[in-house]
Amino acid sequence: MSELTEAARGVDAPAAVALPPRRPGPPYPLVIGLLVLLLAAAGTAGIAAGSISLPAGQVWGILLHRIHPALADQVWTPVRETIVMDVRLPRVLLCGVIGAGLSVCGMALQALVRNPLADPMLLGVSSGASVGAVGVVVFNLTLFGAFSLPFAAFAGALAALVAVYFLARSGGRMTTVRLVLAGVATAEVLSAVASFLVVTSGDPHKAQSAVRWMLGGLAGTTWAMVGVPAAAVLLGTAVLLGVSRPLNLLLAGEEAAASLGLDVHRFRAALFVLVAMVIGTVVAVSGTIGFVGLIMPHVVRLLVGADHRRALPATALLGAAFLILADLFARTLITPEEIPVGIVTALVGGPFFLWLMRRRAR
Repeated sequence: MSELTEAARGVDAPAAVALPPRRPGPPYPLVIGLLVLLLAAAGTAGIAAGSISLPAGQVWGILLHRIHPALADQVWTPVRETIVMDVRLPRVLLCGVIGAGLSVCGMALQALVRNPLADPMLLGVSSGASVGAVGVVVFNLTLFGAFSLPFAAFAGALAALVAVYFLARSGGRMTTVRLVLAGVATAEVLSAVASFLVVTSGDPHKAQSAVRWMLGGLAGTTWAMVGVPAAAVLLGTAVLLGVSRPLNLLLAGEEAAASLGLDVHRFRAALFVLVAMVIGTVVAVSGTIGFVGLIMPHVVRLLVGADHRRALPATALLGAAFLILADLFARTLITPEEIPVGIVTALVGGPFFLWLMRRRAR
């Protein structure tokens, strides 16, 4: 945080207007209001739907009753309250946190490297997390008990972050090209390592578990898994909002940003570390979930423009709602089996991105 603040110090006030012109669209408060309603509807559906369906009114009654008994009369069984509070609510909240985190990090990365194809998978952090998690599953490591897998995944993500950081730096500077190349190369190598561990595993059940983790999933979510990712995403989003003006400057190019007082290389390095840490924390509990951080920023820019002060909150809301709905679809399509949520996001995100490319070409 201090490095970001120091690098952004001295940026002139007019920098906020150095953005592509925004097409006329709906008023910003209306967009935010609709996204809040969408998130509330997605969260309600995510809690209500399942092997035991619950009415939406009963879901809100249980939540209000837990906040304060005077807010709702208890007309449901204790089993249903347990289903809502201990099974489905933690999963829905973690879905929202992960969707928001991936979307916000995706938007920051696209500004960081000035490439609309950039997403959280670009930095190699997700591949590092996959190596750590697959190693735990394949070798049956239980050093930290139930937290062994997320801890190993985060350690792998941190190792990938360190590798990419030093590979991308040259002469004390980190250029966009070196960052992208270092991230892609590291991701490919680590993905190959993870695949090798899966292929050489002698236990097909462990190999299947490892592959399912690599495809992303939130089965078995508990309250203990929500706190750390939520804190990381909230803190990371707050910091990115605080440096939204320098982020806007990066969209205009390095020379323009430097001429207005931004220490581009120092700011990019600090922002890279921040975003990678948030991604590593999120991926450690969810596995690799693609397309969320790639697609959501593009949708939001169509709605509210490229100004990060307006786009970051909208991206967080849309990403949270999208992943909650994707997870709902993944766990109810072929119930009682679950589809890895990464497959659902790819099936939705891929065609949408192709449509977006054709739209921009026209």
